[in-house]
Amino acid sequence: SRPSSSTAPRQSFLHLANLQGVSPSEQDEFVGHSRLRRRSLIFGSICLGQGAMPGQYSFEPSKHTLSPIVTGATSIGLKFKDGVLVASDTLASYGSEARYKDVCRMKQVGECTLLGASGELSDFQYLGDQLDELADEDWMNEDGCAMGPKEYASYIGRVMYNRRSKMNPLYNQFIIAGKKRDQKAHLVYVDHQGTMFEDDFTATGFGSYLAMPILRNEWRPDLSLEEAKALVVKCLQVCFYRDCRAYYKINIGVCTGDAVSISEPIAMDHFWGHTAWTEKRLEDTGSVADTW
Repeated sequence: SRPSSSTAPRQSFLHLANLQGVSPSEQDEFVGHSRLRRRSLIFGSICLGQGAMPGQYSFEPSKHTLSPIVTGATSIGLKFKDGVLVASDTLASYGSEARYKDVCRMKQVGECTLLGASGELSDFQYLGDQLDELADEDWMNEDGCAMGPKEYASYIGRVMYNRRSKMNPLYNQFIIAGKKRDQKAHLVYVDHQGTMFEDDFTATGFGSYLAMPILRNEWRPDLSLEEAKALVVKCLQVCFYRDCRAYYKINIGVCTGDAVSISEPIAMDHFWGHTAWTEKRLEDTGSVADTW
């Protein structure tokens, strides 16, 4: 009699595999392994196809960045009376080595926007190139319209969430700040997961722990430019003392609606001659326990 529809594929498969004389338990094991391998091959072909995860970054996961290599520490942004200000130090660390000491981690984007970054420097450079392409497209349209800080922040937030969703994030925390002509100032925080919010002041990196309490206590909406600069210097001094990835030279970027400027490196004052740090406690006894 003709085999049922459920057993026909199995018998046909066993016939092709030449397993007619093998015991039923061994047949079941072979069929199970074959099905598992077939499913894994199908799944692998789907993952490599464009239909599963469309976009350039869904391919070659072996080339995805697994952890940051060359990184920057804290960036700070705050609004003041006439605009918005961003500040960051000039150090890019290679792991724990203070490798590059004259790196500007800020970038002017378009006509009225500043971008400050913490995290992986190559990812910051990649995103900066993407933003330059947007700015060039704005210029070529010659329609009198140009993106401002609000539009750039929205774009960056979508890019970061898109990359995170493809398991290949840009390892950065960004501050997008700017003031477009007579409009109000914008200050937006975006991180590597696409988390995005607007605030009057914000900080990235270790500064989100060390600088934010100072900003909460001392920020005012009517700060002058000089008062705003003094406040970010105070915050970055604390980060320099407490964060081993921070540095004493900083850049300060200002956007007032009329112009965008990024300063040359500024050396902050710092003092390391405290008695508790310079006292030689090991010369008398030679015992480490005596210093506890």
